[in-house]
Amino acid sequence: MKFSGKWMAGLAMWVACSLALAQSEKPLTIVVPTAAGGGNDAMARTIGQKLGVLLNRSVIVDNKAGANGALAAEFVAKAAPDGNILMFGYIATHAMNPALQKLRYDPVKDFEPVGLVGYSPTLMVVNTSVKVKDVKDLVRVLKEKPDQFSVASAGNGTAPHFAAELFKLSTQTSLLHVPYKGSAPAINDTIGGQTHVMFPSLFTGVPFVKSGRLQALAIAGHKRSPMLPDVPTLKEQGVEGVEVDQWYAIFAPAKTPKDVIAKLNQALNKVLDDKEIIKRIEGHGADVETSTPDQLGDMVRKDLTKWRQVVQKAKLQAD
Repeated sequence: MKFSGKWMAGLAMWVACSLALAQSEKPLTIVVPTAAGGGNDAMARTIGQKLGVLLNRSVIVDNKAGANGALAAEFVAKAAPDGNILMFGYIATHAMNPALQKLRYDPVKDFEPVGLVGYSPTLMVVNTSVKVKDVKDLVRVLKEKPDQFSVASAGNGTAPHFAAELFKLSTQTSLLHVPYKGSAPAINDTIGGQTHVMFPSLFTGVPFVKSGRLQALAIAGHKRSPMLPDVPTLKEQGVEGVEVDQWYAIFAPAKTPKDVIAKLNQALNKVLDDKEIIKRIEGHGADVETSTPDQLGDMVRKDLTKWRQVVQKAKLQAD
């Protein structure tokens, strides 16, 4: 049977359109490197809901907690670069943890930056049994009783871990580092008194501070937070160099086409320009800030260098 050239051309066009339609009908998956219910997860779901509307696609948020974010990062790094899988990365997955130890992914080479989402300061809290009135008082106690106090973290290479190490380095004090598998068990043990100090994200720590279960001593960031306006920064209390502002951003697998990245960046920035979205993200203790893909890429490279220098200076190792 012979087919005309027009018929064959029409068939080819139909196949191409069908394939494009099938791809557009695939859900957009945003992989979150933390458990459901945390600040990262809440922000990813807030963004994903609006992003789906703008792109006319269904959006799935997939929580892949484990290995301090490395599990999720490895998964996305190996995913097909077709724009259907993204990662809600943050400072731990793309700067701190890779600076601390060798991982099975490269935070620069294995990802295409899509865009920045925002920043959140780190909080310094203590168990209520630690009878101190401020940071200077805590430093005095730590020096009087060295090696008697511990600091919890969400795991090696996370923001709470690095903030604690910078604090020890700046104040020349000693705190036993106790790494946990996530911020939830770490803060629970700090509340229970098994550990004494922690540097959680603002989102994680504020509810326990407001309920009186933890005492907030300082903001480990560049400025005070509207959520806790009476809590001064560490710098205000004489402790320099512990500004750990956690950032959050969207990444795609390496080799995702530039036009796909550009479309995703445009949609993401439009989402983050929505007043309701801004209000909801601020409710999670973060300040919205957008970027181009290139700006995010430059920031990741600079941050990676910064935290590698901290690792060398403080002689940090994964516990």
